[in-house]
Amino acid sequence: MNVGDLFINEEITIKEAIKKLDETAKKILLITRDTVLKGVITDGDIRRWILMNGDLTEKVKLIMNHNPIYLMCGEESKAKDIMKKKLIEAIPVVNGEKEVVDIILWKDFYVKELKSYNFIIGPVVIMAGGKGTRLDPITKIFPKPLVPIGNIPIVERIINRFENFGCKKFYLTINYKKNLIKAYFNDLNRKYEIEYIEEEKPLGTAGSLYLLKDKIKGPFFVSNCDVLVDGNYYKMLKFHQENKNKITVVTSLKFFTVPYGVIELNDESIIREIIEKPEFDFLINTGMYILEPETLENIPANKFYQLTDLIKKYIKKGERIGAYPVSEESWLDMGQFKEMKKMLERLGFR
Repeated sequence: MNVGDLFINEEITIKEAIKKLDETAKKILLITRDTVLKGVITDGDIRRWILMNGDLTEKVKLIMNHNPIYLMCGEESKAKDIMKKKLIEAIPVVNGEKEVVDIILWKDFYVKELKSYNFIIGPVVIMAGGKGTRLDPITKIFPKPLVPIGNIPIVERIINRFENFGCKKFYLTINYKKNLIKAYFNDLNRKYEIEYIEEEKPLGTAGSLYLLKDKIKGPFFVSNCDVLVDGNYYKMLKFHQENKNKITVVTSLKFFTVPYGVIELNDESIIREIIEKPEFDFLINTGMYILEPETLENIPANKFYQLTDLIKKYIKKGERIGAYPVSEESWLDMGQFKEMKKMLERLGFR
C-alpha cells in the first residue's frame, strides 16, 4: 500500500474522512501538510463524534489527534512493542523533517491479531427462523441461514466472528426448514455449543426470545441471520455496560444521494434554490443488538413481536436505549439479491 493513500488535509469535512476511511479500510488516516505529519484520525474518533451527535460537515481538524504516536526512520523495530503496549494498530514513520515516509500496520506485519480486547463470556442469539422470502427462489431450497456466502453459510460466518471473541454458547431460533439447519451443524466438527429454540409458529425478532427468559442471566448479543458486522464485539459489550443501556442497537452510518436536482421553494411558491444531487446521512439499524436479561420479561408469551416494538416501548418509558455506530463498509447485509452480491464482492468472492 502507498502510504500517500492515507493522507488527508485538516480542512476536509468529517463526512469526507469517513468515506476515505471506508475506502482505505485501514482504520486510520494521516493529516498532513505537504507530507508533514500534523495529526491522525481513527474510526474511534469518528465513533465518538457521531455519539455526540456531532455535525459531519465540520472540519476534520476539530476531532483529529494533534499529538499522535509516531516513529523516526530507523526506529521501526520498536513498532511491535509500542503497538502492544498502547493497543494501537498503526504507527506512522517520519523523517527528520517530520515528513511521513511510511506507516506500520499491525495486520500487515504480524500474523496474530492485536489482542486489544478480552474474551466475551455471554451467549449469542441468532434469529434463524425466517423464510427469507426476499431471496426466493434460493430459499425455496435452502433456509436463509444456510445460504452460502462463498463456501460457508451466512449463519456459520456470523458464529465464526463471535467465536473469534471467545463466544462458545449460541442459541439459534429456528422454524422454517429447521431440520436442515440442525443437520448441517450436527455434521460439523465444532468447538462451540448450539442450543436450538424451536418456534411452533413465526414469532418475529423478539417473540422467540421469550423462550429464553429462564436461560440467560447476563447481557447477550442478538443478531439477525443475514448480516455480518465487522467490529470489536468486546468494545461493543463494554460500551453497552458502561452506559448502563437496557438495549444497545449496533448501527451503521449510511449515505444516500438523491439522483436528481432537488427544488426548494419560498413561501410564495417561487424557486429559492436548486440543490444538485444532495446527499443525506442516517444511522441505520444493522440487525445486531445487545440486551440485558431483564428485557426478556417484557416480551409477551407466544405472540409475534419485533425487537423494534420492545425498543419503542422502552423509549416511551424513558429507559436507556443506546446506539453503537460502525462504518458503512463494516456492515454487510444479505437480505436481498443486490445486497448479497455486494456482500460476496466485499468478502472477495467475484
